[in-house]
Amino acid sequence: MIETPADAQRRILNRLKRARGQLNAVIDSVEQGADCRTVVSQLSAVTGALDKAGFAIISTAMRDCVTADAAASAPSDAADPAAQPLTVGELEKLFLTLA
Repeated sequence: MIETPADAQRRILNRLKRARGQLNAVIDSVEQGADCRTVVSQLSAVTGALDKAGFAIISTAMRDCVTADAAASAPSDAADPAAQPLTVGELEKLFLTLA
């Protein structure tokens, strides 16, 4: 079954909302003076959730935004560069920021 852009967005949003809930738990733990092990464990969960969301976003971009034809034929004088498809180089740069 092929994932639609709406399905991908829903999946990414679910990951980000899960990370937000985990971050709220970290904040609550710090405010309540929880032990270091608990806070670090929860923080690790947040980090993992955000990493997975980032990789899902890049994976979606790889499927939906990057094609050699789109990158080659994209007009360079467009008013909004954010509306242009990502080039392979830009996608690699984004990917490496998550590493």
